[in-house]
Amino acid sequence: MTEAAPQVVAELAANAATHGRVGGRNFRLALRMSPRSLRIEVTDTRAEALPRLVTPPPDEDGGRGMVLVEALADRWGVRVGPVPQKTVWAEFDVTGSPGSKGLDTGAAVGLHK
Repeated sequence: MTEAAPQVVAELAANAATHGRVGGRNFRLALRMSPRSLRIEVTDTRAEALPRLVTPPPDEDGGRGMVLVEALADRWGVRVGPVPQKTVWAEFDVTGSPGSKGLDTGAAVGLHK
């Protein structure tokens, strides 16, 4: 469960640095812990560059980051705004109870798992 959190942090941060970067601006990483879940949020300034869940051909060197996030996290999604930002988030259940499949409280663009 949360043993996979460092890998998800690395994938989301790498995606923000690679695909969400605008010159002179950084990305923000936030970790939020509640009694039921660990939430990882990475915010960048390229709302038009939404993550996609695709499986590249076997001979491709990259492009599997969101496939890993999908496999490791209990749920993930994207919240757009305020302009020009987007936040990609992933959650891990920490209680052993089944995860909620409901939408994020923000304006969710995508919800996966």
